[in-house]
Amino acid sequence: MLFKYKAKNKNGEFLSGLVDATSDKQAAVLLRGQGLFIISLIGQEPSIFSQLTIKFSRVSFNDIVTFTQQLSTMLTAGLTLTDSLNILKLQATNPAFGKVVSGMLKEIEGGLSFSKALGKYPEHFSAIYISLVQAGEASGKLQEVFARLASNLEKQREFRTKTKGALIYPAIILIGMIVVVFIMMTVVVPRLTDLYKDFGTELPPTTQLLIAVSEFFVRFWWLLIIMLWGGFVAWRSWKKTPIGARMWDRFILDLPIWGNLKKQLVLTEFSRTLGILAGSGIPILQSLEIVGGAVDSVTYQNDLKEVAKQVEKGYPLGIPISQNPDFPPILGQMISVGEETGKLDETLLKISTFFEAEAEQGIKTLTTAMEPLIMVVLGVGVGFIVISILMPIYNLTNQF
Repeated sequence: MLFKYKAKNKNGEFLSGLVDATSDKQAAVLLRGQGLFIISLIGQEPSIFSQLTIKFSRVSFNDIVTFTQQLSTMLTAGLTLTDSLNILKLQATNPAFGKVVSGMLKEIEGGLSFSKALGKYPEHFSAIYISLVQAGEASGKLQEVFARLASNLEKQREFRTKTKGALIYPAIILIGMIVVVFIMMTVVVPRLTDLYKDFGTELPPTTQLLIAVSEFFVRFWWLLIIMLWGGFVAWRSWKKTPIGARMWDRFILDLPIWGNLKKQLVLTEFSRTLGILAGSGIPILQSLEIVGGAVDSVTYQNDLKEVAKQVEKGYPLGIPISQNPDFPPILGQMISVGEETGKLDETLLKISTFFEAEAEQGIKTLTTAMEPLIMVVLGVGVGFIVISILMPIYNLTNQF
């Protein structure tokens, strides 16, 4: 339930807002815990709009990043975990995430550890996140762990933003092409077809092909949608099977430009995450198991399982990594150097920066290659339509 409050802080400033609590007593305790002197506290039933907002709002990656950064700052400032979570619950702008923080707070107050409370929400907090928090609790270095987590998640967010931003322009052009073709096939070409029929002239092959495609669009658009949707569902179902997942992942990795970019993205995530886990004191076998379940590639997941088997037999990590063709030679060499010097975590974080720079360059190369390709396809398509439309008109003028 929401309670509207008016209060004074320690500096004598007047504050007002909303607090989520099960009762007015709990709301008062929460506000006093923030050092506020309560002037008024009135319960409010959530409006229909608020209920719908809470129901349909979703926890985003940005919510997790912001939460981690703020919690890291509060823990470093000396606040207790429960006080920090109380503040974050009050300040949550996303109702769905505020509910998650409130749930974690109740679990911790009920006696659970923070890592186990996070484990109640695996759809929001990854196994890597939970394992790092667990290691921080065991070592008494939760502040340092959250500082690393905050830095890592911020880098991930920046990288995702760059990736999405680079692909926006090609996506807009592609969508525009689809819309223009659909309008031409369903609106423009049928009207011209009626015009040509009135003249009774013989149509060139290209025009006949264009008219046939247009008639298919007009008459069987529903069949086209069913076929596309059915194909998409079948592809997704096949991709979820073990064989389909391996074949599709291998196909993507073997593509000329996109495959290399995919490899760089996976290697960036692998090296950065393994570096953070190793630096937090988590055993290397457990770290490999966690990373292997987190990387976005079935091929690399299987590779890491094989690497873990070799490490379990006593081999240094650098050897099986160097012997695997899916990993570049520089990765195995740098890991070996890190193991020899006792600075494996620092070495992995440095190599992750290298792979990230390579991935950014790969994104630029991909977008640079896509733009002229899209323009060529667009030009050929438009040229075919224009020629198919103008050729009958040109033939008619020659007859006269």
